[in-house]
Amino acid sequence: MNIGNKLKELRKSEKLTQQALADILKISRVNYTRYEKDQVRSDYETRIKIADFYDVSLDEIFSRKNF
Repeated sequence: MNIGNKLKELRKSEKLTQQALADILKISRVNYTRYEKDQVRSDYETRIKIADFYDVSLDEIFSRKNF
């Protein structure tokens, strides 16, 4: 699974819209949409915010096998 699909899966599991999650992360919805579409990669700080929000490791988000 690619990163964008993982982000989308996590967001939908929380029943959030892209706008709601973007607001939580304090970024624009357009930028968040680009992350889910794998058009751009988030910066390190945003990645940490996403992992903290979902209470998962960065390894899980980035589909690393040994997490």
